[in-house]
Amino acid sequence: MSYDRVRDSQTIIGTKQTVKAMRAGSVKELFVALDADNWVTDSAISFAREIGIPVTLVESKKKLGKACGIHVGAAVVAITVE
Repeated sequence: MSYDRVRDSQTIIGTKQTVKAMRAGSVKELFVALDADNWVTDSAISFAREIGIPVTLVESKKKLGKACGIHVGAAVVAITVE
C-alpha cells in the first residue's frame, strides 16, 4: 500500500519543500492527499507531472502524516532519491 512505501522511505513533507527538492532533482515519487485543499497541492502536482515524477494519490492527509511519523496531517509528501 502507498502509506507503507512512505513509511519505509526517506521523505520530505510539505508543498514548498517538495517543490524545492523536485527542482534539485532529489525526488523520485510524490504523494498527495485527496482531502487536502487544491490550492495547497496543485503547484506540486503540476510541477511533478511536468518533469515526469510519478504522482500517487492517497485518501487521507492524516494517514499520510502518520506514515511520515508526524502527529499532524500532510498534504504533500515526496520520497527522495536514495
